[in-house]
Amino acid sequence: MRILLTGGCGFIGSAVIRHLIRDTDHTVVNVDAMTYAASEEALEEARDHPRHTLIRADIRDGAAMREVFAHHRPDAVMHLAAESHVDRSIDGPAAFIDTNIVGTYVLLEAARDYWAGLDQPAKSGFRFHHISTDEVFGSLGPSDPPFTETTSYDPRSPYSASKAASDHLVRAWFHTYGLPTLVSNTTNNYGPWQFPEKLIPLVTINALEGRELPVYGDGSNLRDWLLVEDHAEALVAVLQRGAPGGTYAIGARQPRRNLEVVETICAILDELAPDPAGPRARLIRFVGDRPGHDFRYEIDPRAAEHALGWQARHDFAAGLRRTLLWYLDHRDWWTRIRAARYAGQRLGRAGT
Repeated sequence: MRILLTGGCGFIGSAVIRHLIRDTDHTVVNVDAMTYAASEEALEEARDHPRHTLIRADIRDGAAMREVFAHHRPDAVMHLAAESHVDRSIDGPAAFIDTNIVGTYVLLEAARDYWAGLDQPAKSGFRFHHISTDEVFGSLGPSDPPFTETTSYDPRSPYSASKAASDHLVRAWFHTYGLPTLVSNTTNNYGPWQFPEKLIPLVTINALEGRELPVYGDGSNLRDWLLVEDHAEALVAVLQRGAPGGTYAIGARQPRRNLEVVETICAILDELAPDPAGPRARLIRFVGDRPGHDFRYEIDPRAAEHALGWQARHDFAAGLRRTLLWYLDHRDWWTRIRAARYAGQRLGRAGT
């Protein structure tokens, strides 16, 4: 296939492209606006691979999107481009409304116009895969069952509300216009090349530099963790084997409380790179909770596993250790980011 993938220089998008180039024969047309969290380096060998093309364009630009479809003639779309940081959405929701809702609408319309002009075999085989989050489902209580494909939507932050809106748009374009769409919702991802504002890289970098590790509330908020390489494999499986109109809940059955994640990072770093000042758990500080902080996310992936013939291969302990080794080996990458974008600022708080 020739796949048009949006947001391919982001954390998850670049992992999908690396998987497509390494493990499949598909061709990738990578559309990315190259905003603050984008990194061409994350493409690794795919960056200059003949089956990968990078186009610097914004999904909100309808003319540019129509030109991409007309020139590259994709067989499928994987839509990952999005603003995705909850704290940023609280401080400035406008960008999330503009990119996640309006941008998805613009891309859907460009895809629909293109799809309508295909011959019948190409039209039947075309897919528009929208990648979303479990945060659209809201917050679980301690004894609630995990999220599934049929869980009602109940978003609590500007970020999750914008993703919920985009999910609804995608489903509406399927039911109203017949565009063959797919939606997948996943839980927290982690792994190499994650931008240093998210929990695991943030805590890792602050701990390595001897900075405080601020944790929201009492650290009891619980998240289900999925290694990004496992997610990339799942997303390609959705594209190849998903049924038009279908929804797929992707997870790894790896729930951990935020404080447990932070403490585990400290313990692994103490082993891999001891701090002469002492164990890094001394740096943990509890701070006031953020507004609307969801207590628990967790996905039951059984339906998706059965439908796709896919299952996460990595457990959290091994995946986290591998991730921390990567950050230790790539200090030059995150050091440049800190210097360029966070000079004189604390990176953030250790909460998701």
